[in-house]
Amino acid sequence: MINILRRYIQTAITFINNSYFGFIFSGKIYQGQLKSFCAPGLNCYSCPAAIWACPIGSLQTIFASIRISLQNFKFHIGLYIFGFLGTIGMLVGRFPCGWLCPFGFLQELIHKIPSKKINIPSWTQYGKYFFLFFFVILLPLVVIDQFGYGMTWFCKFVCPAGTLEAGIPMTLLDPSLRRLIGVLFYNKLIVLIIILIAMVFIRRPFCRTICPLGGFYSFFNKISIVRMRHDDKKCVRCNQCFRDCPMHLKFYEGANQLNCIRCFKCYATSCKYGAISVEFVGKEQQKVIKENLV
Repeated sequence: MINILRRYIQTAITFINNSYFGFIFSGKIYQGQLKSFCAPGLNCYSCPAAIWACPIGSLQTIFASIRISLQNFKFHIGLYIFGFLGTIGMLVGRFPCGWLCPFGFLQELIHKIPSKKINIPSWTQYGKYFFLFFFVILLPLVVIDQFGYGMTWFCKFVCPAGTLEAGIPMTLLDPSLRRLIGVLFYNKLIVLIIILIAMVFIRRPFCRTICPLGGFYSFFNKISIVRMRHDDKKCVRCNQCFRDCPMHLKFYEGANQLNCIRCFKCYATSCKYGAISVEFVGKEQQKVIKENLV
């Protein structure tokens, strides 16, 4: 039940996030009032069908323009986006990664392609913090042009979601953009192809090693209102949670690990011994929730 429910929600959110079809007639992206708000998952602002802004793109824009904002005595400095992401993190941690992110959904679908599956070292999970601190925060803040503005480094040089959702579709829609294709576009195209291939063999490779949004949410996994709980006395180390986990985690190594996306698959279907439960505000909710998920 939980897996079916999650698939329905992931599909619905993907279509809701990208529900502007006016681009078919105008050839332009949506820039209405809804673009003032962020999607909870990774979804490119410049995707022609996107109706929300991307939280990572918004974060970069904040740091890229912070000097100009302060010089003009604008001290709010994008508090909305920090409040938005912080509120989600405090409530549910990385839950949006498992339920509300279109690019995460894509990774799970592509991983179903029959092939030999491989795992990657656990230390690679820290790569996403490198991209968060350097590409999203530090470089946009420090490297500025003659006017005092920084650049959205992650969007411009790395983000495969942006290439897939915006770069490729917009060059197909607008012939004038094709004349601007150069080394930068091909570099991002190579990054996208590498990650798409990795998705076939590795479970959610982008989420585990690169995604700065997942890195941001992960800071809240251990302190969010909704958390996971492990009962070591009931756990028999059967490793069924490890085999089922889309992030390739062994639950008994930590109930709220940085890479846990709160998909609840281990809780609802994997563990047959009652060793995994969900807690809300510090109180275990196993019976009530599980009856509705299984």
